[in-house]
Order: sequence, then structure tokens, then C-alpha cells
Amino acid sequence: MSSVTFSHVWKRFNETVAVQDLDIEIADKEFLVFVGPSGCGKSTSLRMLAGLEEISDGEILIGDRVVNNVAPKDRDVAMVFQSYALYPHMTVYDNMAFGLRLRKTPKQIIDQRVREAAKSLGIEQLLDRRPRQLSGGQRQRVAVGRAIVREPAVFLMDEPLSNLDAKLRVEARSFISKLHQRLGTTFIYVTHDQVEAMTMGTRICVLSAGELQQIDTPYNLYHNPRNLFVAGFIGSPAMNFFDATLVNNNGKLVADTGVFQLEIPQGQEDIYRDHTSQKVVLGIRPEDIHDANYLPSGIVPAHLEVNVDVVEQMGNEMVVYLEEQGSNFISRMDPRTAARVGHRMGVVFNMDNMHLFDVNTKLALAYEKKQASAQQA
Repeated sequence: MSSVTFSHVWKRFNETVAVQDLDIEIADKEFLVFVGPSGCGKSTSLRMLAGLEEISDGEILIGDRVVNNVAPKDRDVAMVFQSYALYPHMTVYDNMAFGLRLRKTPKQIIDQRVREAAKSLGIEQLLDRRPRQLSGGQRQRVAVGRAIVREPAVFLMDEPLSNLDAKLRVEARSFISKLHQRLGTTFIYVTHDQVEAMTMGTRICVLSAGELQQIDTPYNLYHNPRNLFVAGFIGSPAMNFFDATLVNNNGKLVADTGVFQLEIPQGQEDIYRDHTSQKVVLGIRPEDIHDANYLPSGIVPAHLEVNVDVVEQMGNEMVVYLEEQGSNFISRMDPRTAARVGHRMGVVFNMDNMHLFDVNTKLALAYEKKQASAQQA
């Protein structure tokens, strides 16, 4: 049983709080990703689990065992670091075997595990080489192989792909996801890259300034963010935000930004009616802003005329920077769009996918109701 529990865990460095009351349960065989900006506490959380940082308050459990005072080597975890931390004077074989030799594992078992791991990672032909003779992707696989041979209860990975180029990162993401499926072991992965988090994790734990913002599936984080931070952090390009006031306009509920008046869809009016006359933050993702000439079916449209500032040709889509009366926002449009810099164009907001946040608490106004609907479904 390799479940992991953070029970009201705190980490303080003198007066600085690095992790604040982290209280989560990670299921056996789950792939959980810690994500957030630099300094949010994600690596510190992983290091506390590994035993490399002391816990200030709370408890960490692996299975049913509290490991607060258990030495790192006795926690049955294996960690892959950002730097890979390979011994330069050792061969790939010796790097992978090193941890097992420290535990006085019989030579026959060491050889079997190293060769099986190397075969599964596609590096069996590299066993006699030294790290300086390897590419970045090969070194990353050796570091993962060194963890695999230990057959730990929990794999910990601290930004293992950050040193790779863009093409290798894509390949490595797929490789690690397949590895998790094949091994059937609990993986806990740290990254600042929300694309990595969304593509790899069965659940994602979003942190900011040491505090848990939301823990959920990638789908729910994208479609039902709990607060303004999660909404802005998940998604690329980031969600657009507009300061607005909810007003009653001839019986219709409207978000008035001072530049646009955007009608709330009928199916969502009941959710927001109690907030009439309140200031809110309206959020809409770039992919929900369309060229009026190329609309997908089934959307709830709000038509606008705006100026085109910048157009980025991406091949499969166009990223278009738009402006109207000092209000700037980004869209991801059909590649057939005729958007041209300096011209005006008609765009459509899909209001069915908009989000409203409390201007003071920064919480999503419909979060609880959407969660309840999702659970019932």
C-alpha cells in the first residue's frame, strides 16, 4: 500500500512560511502533480516527503506509517532530481546499481534489476558509458532507471524535464506517463510547467505562496477553477480577465465591463442572480473567443467589434491580441481567420464557458454549484 498523506503539514524557515497547512491524500498508484510558480512550496513539499527537509508541524504518512522521524533511506521512496545527480566517474550500470549496493543487495539481483530497467528504458546499449558521453535525454533516463531498480513504494520527481529541449520534453512526458502505467506505482511529480501538469497528472495540486489553492483532475481545474489564481495559472495562453459589474438590464442579467455588456446565459442566470449590482471579475479563455466568421456549433454567443493589435501564426491556430478602448485580451482563433494588424474585426465570446469571481475573495462564484452538478452527473 503506497498511498501518501500530508496531514496539516507546515514548513517554516525562521519567519518565512514555505508550506502552510498542507492537507491532502494521495491514493495508491496515483500520479499526482504539484504545480505552481517558483517559490510556491512544491519542491519543499516533495523534499519533506523524501525526508530531506524536516517538518515544522503536522504529519506525513506513507501507507499507514507516520514517517516524520524515519530516515530518508528507510522511507521506501526514490527521487529523481532536476540535475539528475549522476556520478561522473561511474558508468551508467554503476550509477543505476549504486543504491542497491549500499543496501548490500545480492549481485545477481542487482544485475537482473539493472538490466531489466535499462531494457524498459531503452538504454541497455549505454550501460558501459559514462554520463559525459550521454545526451540530456539519455541522462534523464539513467536517473529514472536508478530510481526504478530500487522498486520503491513511491516515486518522487522534482522537475526532471527542465534541462531538456522542447522536443525531448514532449517525448519524455509520454515516456514517464507510460512508465507510471507499466509500474503501477504511486508517482508524485513537481513542475512549474502547467502543460506538463495537465498532460501527465491524474490529479493536480495547485500551490501558491505555500498554500493549497485547489486539488483536482486536469479537466476540473480547467473547466471549474476554484479561484482567480487557478483560473489564471491553468491554460496557455492564460485566461482573460475583465473587471465588471453584474446588472439587471430589462430582466436580463448582464456583466458590464464599461467597454462591453455581456449577457449571462439563461442557464446560468439563477447561479449569479443573487450577485446583482456586485462588482465581479469576468474570466474567459482565449479559446472561447472566436472570429465571427468561423464559429463552432453549440456556443452561446456575445458579438463584439474590436481592434487587432498582434497576430501570431501558429499553423494549427492563430493567436490574436485584441484591444478595445484600453481593454486588452487574447484569443486563439481558427487558422482561416482574416484577422489583420491595425484592422477592426468581429469576434464572438462563448459566454457558456465564462467564469465569474468575487472581486474581494477571488473565489469563483459558481464553484460549489458546479462541483455538486459534476458529482451528480
